Amino acid sequence: MTIIYGSILFLLGLVLGSFYNVVGIRIPQQTFFSTTRSQCPSCKQTLKWFELIPIVSYVIQNGTCRHCKVTISFLYPLVEGMTALGFFVSYLLVGFSLDLVIICSLISLFSIIVVTDLHYLLIPNRILLFFLPIFIVFRIIYPVDPWWLSIIGAVVGYGVIALIIFASQGGMGAGDMKLLSVLGILLGFPHILLCLFLATLLGLLFSSFYLFIYRTKGKKMIPFGPAIVLGAIITFLWGDYLLSLYVDMFFFVNR
Repeated sequence: MTIIYGSILFLLGLVLGSFYNVVGIRIPQQTFFSTTRSQCPSCKQTLKWFELIPIVSYVIQNGTCRHCKVTISFLYPLVEGMTALGFFVSYLLVGFSLDLVIICSLISLFSIIVVTDLHYLLIPNRILLFFLPIFIVFRIIYPVDPWWLSIIGAVVGYGVIALIIFASQGGMGAGDMKLLSVLGILLGFPHILLCLFLATLLGLLFSSFYLFIYRTKGKKMIPFGPAIVLGAIITFLWGDYLLSLYVDMFFFVNR
């Protein structure tokens, strides 16, 4: 049954990943509720249903538009695959539980922000306001101990990024600040600091890889939002273990 349920979640992830691509592209353009059907961004040709099958259509069409032969961004199948794989692995880790809902919500948030932050260097407020009630309800049902650590986590998440923005004169965006604040409600304190630490490491790895691949010269804005959410997923799953490991190492070094 594990394989069956996991496969169902994998397929659900594929479908939702395709939807998240649309959300990530249309929300910043204020066209999400438009009745316009999916179309090629280059030739504006309306796409048929068989051109919208997650990953499969991309592979069959060799990564190009069937009409104008312009290359389709690899981001589309990447988001679909990441969402599907994330849902599948999450089920294997926690099974059917409320934790699975939260982890899949974080993966969904990650997928959408990958699109918005890579395309527009933007984390829309609408996206954060959608996920905020989910995290609040979860913490009402399963509060951290003590409960007010969630509030401190939100304040610290907001405050730390605000200080970085002030000190660097705009080195980070307000979207990152609001994102970390929303995640602070879910993770609480001090886990939100672990999330930021992991996000910094992940962001550094991503930036190094990006600069190596594209050989970018001069200043280049690198999206930090996906690293923050990925850090939040790791913290939610293994935060207690990582913090206890850090404390044990600290006391071992200071003996």
